[in-house]
Amino acid sequence: MQIGELAERTGLSIRTLRHYDEIGLLRPSARTEGGFRLYTADDESRLLLIRRMKPLGYSLEQMGELLAVVDGLEADPSDDALRAQLADIRDEAHRRREDLRRKVAAADEFIAQLEAR
Repeated sequence: MQIGELAERTGLSIRTLRHYDEIGLLRPSARTEGGFRLYTADDESRLLLIRRMKPLGYSLEQMGELLAVVDGLEADPSDDALRAQLADIRDEAHRRREDLRRKVAAADEFIAQLEAR
């Protein structure tokens, strides 16, 4: 699929996809003879993983580190060092989720106080 279709399917802008390509976060699987980026379903899955990290506050650098671990495990699923890194990343994601839950609870309390006035 071309960049426009991928953007539409993922809800991200073409500009964002181009930026991810420029920084090496999501490279197109191929290019047409005319130089247009081409993406696969695997690229879309990778992009959706990136998209899920963004609301949790991960930086682009951290996203790249996670993707390197994922890529490494796809190449060698038995790599214990990478499995340990993935476990650490998973633990950090759980911590971030809990932090967001606390913030949502605080926001709910704040809204309730405002509505009570």
